[in-house]
Amino acid sequence: MNRLMRQVMASLGLAAFAVPIAAYAGEGNAQDQHHSANDNEIRHVLLISVDGLHQQDIARCIAANTCPNMALLARSGVTYSNAYTPGLSDSFPGLAAMVTGGSPKTAGLFYDVSYDRTLYAPSDTSCSGKQGWNVVFDETTGIDAENGGALTHLDGGGAFNPQAIPHAKIDGACVPVYPHNYVKTNTIFEVVKQRVHGARTAWADKHAWGYDWLNGPSGKGVDDLSRTEINSIDAATGTDYTDVYTHTEQFDNLHVQSIINEIDGKDSTGKQSADVPTLFGTNFQTLSVAQKAPVASGGGYLDASFTPGRQVSDAIGYVDNALGKMVDALKSRNLAGSTMVVVTAKHGQSPTDHTKLVKNGDTLTALLEANNYLDPNGRFGQASTASGNLNDGTGLVGTGLVQTDDVGLIWLRDQSQVQDAVATLKANLSCNAPGICADGPQAYILSGQKLAATFGDPALGRTPDIIVQPNLGVIYTSSKKKDEEHGGNAPDDSHLGLIVSYPDGHHHERHVNRRVSTTQVAPTILRALGLDPQLLLSVRAEGTRPLPDLNEKD
Repeated sequence: MNRLMRQVMASLGLAAFAVPIAAYAGEGNAQDQHHSANDNEIRHVLLISVDGLHQQDIARCIAANTCPNMALLARSGVTYSNAYTPGLSDSFPGLAAMVTGGSPKTAGLFYDVSYDRTLYAPSDTSCSGKQGWNVVFDETTGIDAENGGALTHLDGGGAFNPQAIPHAKIDGACVPVYPHNYVKTNTIFEVVKQRVHGARTAWADKHAWGYDWLNGPSGKGVDDLSRTEINSIDAATGTDYTDVYTHTEQFDNLHVQSIINEIDGKDSTGKQSADVPTLFGTNFQTLSVAQKAPVASGGGYLDASFTPGRQVSDAIGYVDNALGKMVDALKSRNLAGSTMVVVTAKHGQSPTDHTKLVKNGDTLTALLEANNYLDPNGRFGQASTASGNLNDGTGLVGTGLVQTDDVGLIWLRDQSQVQDAVATLKANLSCNAPGICADGPQAYILSGQKLAATFGDPALGRTPDIIVQPNLGVIYTSSKKKDEEHGGNAPDDSHLGLIVSYPDGHHHERHVNRRVSTTQVAPTILRALGLDPQLLLSVRAEGTRPLPDLNEKD
């Protein structure tokens, strides 16, 4: 276990789990597994994440017979109609839930753009300067973005952007903190690699280098991590792949082909032979882009009942067709009888009811700046670089940060001001200027002991000091390019689709209505492969249980 991981374990209070940590580190042998995967009917797990996929989307399309492939998966498994993200719905905590079994409290991931008071700047290789760094692990984590360069390569340039990698002082040494060092707990990919003899793992996602954290603290969890960057410039169009959902389909098609290549006994590129992964999967972006698109241009939903607009309807059809291609590939290779398929989402999207949409601009950030809780001119973190280019390593240190979408995560530059800042926020709850639109029944401001109990102690450096959940439908922007967002804990953000489909013919369709969390996906996957879910540190720390009603065959 590396030094950063030891420090993290101490900060999480996980020192008591020395035995499982040793097992996680590969210091035991295969005989101390909970079960042997070789004795289990399930040999492979395919995990599919569809950004924006609500439970209501699944229910509607199955009822309307517009997603026949998803319906087939549901018929041989369990559909969880009351599944939710664990508190925040950005892509990082959303995916971390599925692959660590933990919430942000133990995984330590709150957003792809976040803040850590204990870290030093990328340029501070001796860890001798000021602490507190705005950690940005997004499209600018690839070396194409070095010095603010254009994102010209699909693979992000083929390496990390050194200007995006902060430092930490561990046991007296100043060490770089890559995304896999930043995640605070181990992942299912690591456990499968270490506990199933000869196992291979693979994943494909939207950022080429920011998703390195899926490797877990060992840095070695994913054998084949597809390096594809959705924000890279497509030479054919001169734009990135998020400009319109039909363009995003082209990007997602790369990942569909990666999965088919892996099913066919090749690596994700299709250029080399490789064992079929024991654990593999991918993420879709097309639906998310269609949901965000302005309603006036056919994006989003038509009403509060999740009736899809033209773009969303097309996107769901596209995803369903892609699922069919992957399942057909499993069948053609005689793998459908030994592969469990999980379909869910990192996050939903809000608001689906366009009548609730409020875009007054980033009033939360403006209020914090106006009252001097953050720099009054917005000079904080990566928003203030010497060149004006994001994530070029010249951002300011020790500034605090506010991250807003349809939520507000606040790291104050001076933590002693928490009570004063909360008082200011509470005095400006309305939607009238300079109000923050958090005066509704589902809105709240979280701080102090209640925040620490749910998300971890801000004093340790990673957890925000204050979390603001505004009224349902509020997006802290004035942009006309999107009418929906995610990141918070509104129902449309957090209520997700979740289908666990057992191998062909082994189960009959079931529906489970009890509330579950997407953190339960991770221990469910390990148990299906014959492994002890307790090998995941977050599962032990948070008491995460496998999903219910999957124990017995019909």
